[in-house]
Amino acid sequence: MGRADARRAQAQESRRAAKSGGIRRLFTWKKLLGTFFGIVLLGMGAFGALYLYVDVPAANAMAERQSNVYQYSDGTVLARTGKGVNRQIVDLDEVPKKVQHAFVAAENKTFYKDQGVDLKGTTRALLNTVSGKGKQGGSTITQQYVKNYYLTQDPTVSRKLKELVISLKIDQQKSKDEILAGYINTAYYGRGASGIQAAAQAYYGIDAKDLNVSQGAYLASLLQAPSQYDWNSATPTGKKLVKERWAYTLRNMVEMDWLTESEKAKLEFDVPQKPKPAAGMEGQTGYLVEAANKELEKQGVSAEDREAGGWTFTLTVDKKRQQALEKAVDDQLESKLDREGSKVDATVQAGATSVDPKTGKVVALYGGEDYIKHYISNATRQDYQPASTFKPLVLASALENESTTQDGSLIGLNTVYDGTSKRPVVGSDTPFSPQNEDDRSYGPISVQKAMNSSVNSVFAQMIVDVTPAAAKQTALDLGVPDKNFPERPAVSLGTMNASTWDMAGAYATLDNHGRKVTPHILQSAEHRDRTVNPEKPKREQAISRASADTVTKALTGVVDAGSGAAANTSAYDAAGKTGTSEDNKSAWFAGYTPELTTVVALFGEGDGGRKQVSLTGTANSGRANGGGFPARIWADYTLGALGGGSGKTFDLQDVERGEVPAPPTPSDTPSEEPTESEEPTPSDTPSQTPSETPSESPSSSAPPTDSPTVTTPPTSPELPPQPGEDDGQPGERPGGNGLLGQ
Repeated sequence: MGRADARRAQAQESRRAAKSGGIRRLFTWKKLLGTFFGIVLLGMGAFGALYLYVDVPAANAMAERQSNVYQYSDGTVLARTGKGVNRQIVDLDEVPKKVQHAFVAAENKTFYKDQGVDLKGTTRALLNTVSGKGKQGGSTITQQYVKNYYLTQDPTVSRKLKELVISLKIDQQKSKDEILAGYINTAYYGRGASGIQAAAQAYYGIDAKDLNVSQGAYLASLLQAPSQYDWNSATPTGKKLVKERWAYTLRNMVEMDWLTESEKAKLEFDVPQKPKPAAGMEGQTGYLVEAANKELEKQGVSAEDREAGGWTFTLTVDKKRQQALEKAVDDQLESKLDREGSKVDATVQAGATSVDPKTGKVVALYGGEDYIKHYISNATRQDYQPASTFKPLVLASALENESTTQDGSLIGLNTVYDGTSKRPVVGSDTPFSPQNEDDRSYGPISVQKAMNSSVNSVFAQMIVDVTPAAAKQTALDLGVPDKNFPERPAVSLGTMNASTWDMAGAYATLDNHGRKVTPHILQSAEHRDRTVNPEKPKREQAISRASADTVTKALTGVVDAGSGAAANTSAYDAAGKTGTSEDNKSAWFAGYTPELTTVVALFGEGDGGRKQVSLTGTANSGRANGGGFPARIWADYTLGALGGGSGKTFDLQDVERGEVPAPPTPSDTPSEEPTESEEPTPSDTPSQTPSETPSESPSSSAPPTDSPTVTTPPTSPELPPQPGEDDGQPGERPGGNGLLGQ
């Protein structure tokens, strides 16, 4: 290297040294420490100012819970819920010491030593809030007490900062026992229970003073996720998680020397009891309140909002009509049952929903024998089949879609079908040959008479003529839910699932000339801080007036000269349809007058609600079909609800009579090959022939009986299904057991 190169290298080294020295002078340890302490002091100053600025506020509304009032449409009180039921303050010394320790072990092991805050957990919670990851984050028992008693549940940075400051102050102002007592008395445990006393009653049916360690550990574990960890409603995952948290709590108690290892080893998880309704929910009250609460959630009033109290909920229920419905069920059903001495009678459950067809207001509802005894509302349950009450909707779809029979004749009330029992349907890829009730064949029969007598074979063919997909769409438009609703011929017999509430909406829409009616039970919800006006349901035209009025005309025939004769009286103009599901597991009557739409159903319920059983033999009356108890309840209630009767009549327009072509000549006889069908299964003979035998007399709209023409091919031989064919499904067996239909 020459001198020139050496000088250049020395110059470069000098420049690097100068630059490095400049950086070191800029970032000296003194300057870094000074900046750090400056930031710390600034933060301390800001926190000090916040500490001075934020005072301990008065208790919030949630901590001073009020009652809610539920009232009938006329303003008379139906029920009160809230403070007197859901929360009761208890002194800490009433709670066993080990139960107290269980709460500390589950939530905050350092509770008795800390200063009321967890800076690490609070910082994590603040970061989660700022980053939008939710409100999770560690908090001490003191912080949770402050949040429950003084603040709100809002996941905001300002609320979290206030919680931090107030917790420091509360820890200085109150003893640890006072804070723990405040915490366990204000926490929400689910099941509408706020506070440990209400929780002990709700989950174990005992007072807080009688809780054992296992029970206390479960209640303490609940606080992390009350809904998810409620043993009665928890998923398998939820049950697994709460048992893990229960075990975690007990391990912490051992670690803190509050429980010995041998004591822990002897403990078993104490499964909570099933939930019981709050006091004052007896009879029909609980069903009405439950229906209102479900609707409130749909309207944006959460359970947490509701349980804060201070609400007045006005229902659409008419007190007099509600009483009339309860009396009708008692007089026409309950008074005839021997629930203690008869195994069949013990399984019978009644449900009903009554709706104003002009507004959709639920004016009366029957949920069961007693909400205290039977928590499932029979008015809103959707686990049974509506059976033949679905047939009018098949007709409605045929009319709405201007469907024709297999030979091209427009379907209407005068259209003639083949009513032969076990007749295979024609034109369907799915073989189906349903048996009529009692395996009775009617031969050529008009749609009107088929509706009167609920002839299965006619409506099975009609839904094929309409197409199951089109019939389903019409049903959905009318308000039937999409529950177990396959697009197959068997749905003509109502093999999907629906509630009396659902079917009341569909029939009310027919009653309202096809303009959609959506049942609702909430009239208003008022609070001192806000008022919730329920969203008004849309009232669009579901089907045309002509289609709806034609169905109504058909259903007047069912009441006047058919299976619904038990609902017939000169006191009002009525239309309706009976229904009895497979194996007689449910029996229905859905009917209406110009002013009122009501659906009544009986359900056979066994094994604590886990099994559907037959109603046959109810009150020693043979088969409990829809034309029996349900129709009689409907008639008794309607008479009372209308004040003894009504002079109003149906205003029907453009009723579709349908086409009845001239009798075919031999050359016109179809040459179509018979459609293959499943081999019919033997019919189970009912224990007793129903007393309500459908009349064969034609209604005013029925066609002449001289040489009626069959618009579908005559009965063809029935063949077993070939390999690869659909074997059908429940409710789709050809032949069945003779119990589908009326």
